[in-house]
Amino acid sequence: MSSTVELTKENFDTTVTENEFVLIDFWAAWCGPCRSFAPVYEKAAEANPDLVFGKIDTEAQPELAAAFGIQSIPTLMIVRDQVAVFAQPGALPEAALADVIGQARNLDMDEVRKSIAEQQAKSENE
Repeated sequence: MSSTVELTKENFDTTVTENEFVLIDFWAAWCGPCRSFAPVYEKAAEANPDLVFGKIDTEAQPELAAAFGIQSIPTLMIVRDQVAVFAQPGALPEAALADVIGQARNLDMDEVRKSIAEQQAKSENE
């Protein structure tokens, strides 16, 4: 059984809203690097059962891929408390994925929100 969730435009908002920590793999069946990253992602999902690991098939869900400006796949995105805290194209090796998950777990989300608010205020004043 897969420990990942297929995300669609129908369940995306609910999944991100109802879960504190969601990893998202943007992929497509024709993409070789996506296929090689899939077992690494699946293994990380099994190792972190407290997190939600979602997959978005960019062919089946072009609206979601467009909404996030996905230019290349695979792209990994991490959403914590409804804030995208990480987004990077490319297949990560197992150790790098574990490191990214650890860093995202250790983020002080109050600091992240404060930083976002400061950036928004700054851009509004320019």
